[in-house]
Amino acid sequence: MRWFGLWDSYFVVCYLVTTGLVFTSEVPQGGRVTAIGALTLVVPWYAGIGRPLMLRHGSGRRNVVFPVGLFVLFGVATAVDLMSSFALFALVPMVMMSLATRPAVVVGVLGNLVPVTMLWLRGGAEGPAVLFVLLASLLGIALSVLLGLWIKRVVRQNREHAELIEELRQNREQVARLSHQAGISAERERLAREIHDTLAQSLTSIISLVQAADSEVEDAPALARQHLALVGRAAKDSLAEARAFVADRTPASLQESSLAQALRRQADGLTARTGLLVRFAVEGEERPLPMAVNVVLLRAAQEAGANVHKHAGARAVDLVLRYGAGQVGLRVADDGRGFDASASVAASASAAASAAGEDERRGAAGHGQGDGGGFGLRGMAARVAEIGGVISVLSEPGAGTTVEVKVPLAETAEAAESVEAADDER
Repeated sequence: MRWFGLWDSYFVVCYLVTTGLVFTSEVPQGGRVTAIGALTLVVPWYAGIGRPLMLRHGSGRRNVVFPVGLFVLFGVATAVDLMSSFALFALVPMVMMSLATRPAVVVGVLGNLVPVTMLWLRGGAEGPAVLFVLLASLLGIALSVLLGLWIKRVVRQNREHAELIEELRQNREQVARLSHQAGISAERERLAREIHDTLAQSLTSIISLVQAADSEVEDAPALARQHLALVGRAAKDSLAEARAFVADRTPASLQESSLAQALRRQADGLTARTGLLVRFAVEGEERPLPMAVNVVLLRAAQEAGANVHKHAGARAVDLVLRYGAGQVGLRVADDGRGFDASASVAASASAAASAAGEDERRGAAGHGQGDGGGFGLRGMAARVAEIGGVISVLSEPGAGTTVEVKVPLAETAEAAESVEAADDER
């Protein structure tokens, strides 16, 4: 402890003052040498046993050995020269710092009675000298008790502060570790969603087109060439998406066009790749949106379209972008086989963000996750929830499926800024 150096300095001063008084006393030279020798032996006794004991706040045999040895040396010095009693100003704090409060106070009181006892044993129990020594001992007892209590309080507070600092350090390390793990988990989730919504979807389309071209290459070479041309376009789009994704930039389809234009191209591409009749419409007055909203709605349309193609068995799809008062929405409706939405799909983004993924994915045969990838409706809902929106799924067996996303624009500005700031930090 840094503060312990102050005590060391105090003890050194007490030793020098006491040995100086003994050196100038009227006691014979042999007695002065004996007293100074006994006081000097206190220094290594304190440095070797007492100081480590005080720093460790230990307990056991050494707690008894140190004060006993201390007062044996003090008793020898005081028996030769009463001037050695000034060493009590150093010895009492040592005892207080090495023993518990009650035994330390008892030892301190007994130590202050040593000078009176030595004077009485010498036969000097009468006269003003004994009165002076008695008053000095009583004053020393009072000061010893007060000083001892103050020292114990200082030591206890310093120990508590040290424990509190260590606890805070450990808590800080734990918070940093948990924050780091949460950041890693969030980044993995984000990367997984991005890969699923871009590269995985594109690769699935490319595989389907290649399989179609392979089956038509002999009987319908012209149609096969059309499919291969779509493969090339899908591959180029995927490459652009991958480059934007790696660079953490805006999706390529939104860099030089509006959301409506990007959705229209998405609808045309879905028609070309799958043969589905995809009807796209814009309702309300088109207006600029925060980029975070554009990205979420585009990804939602991509995911919904891919799920219709893979799972719904539909012939037609309606893709509608709605601009309303204080909100923007996206509606994707198909005429496919449908499914029991009430038993398998969470009705809101906040619920979907923490939904039981396996139960939801297994039951969502229409717009849900059917490929085991783990990022169907759950991933779509998590994206929407990040910007303060909600997602709803309406479906019945044989009646098709409707997925609708609504994003309140009044709340979205702050949510989008926080999402973009989080992305910047990552």
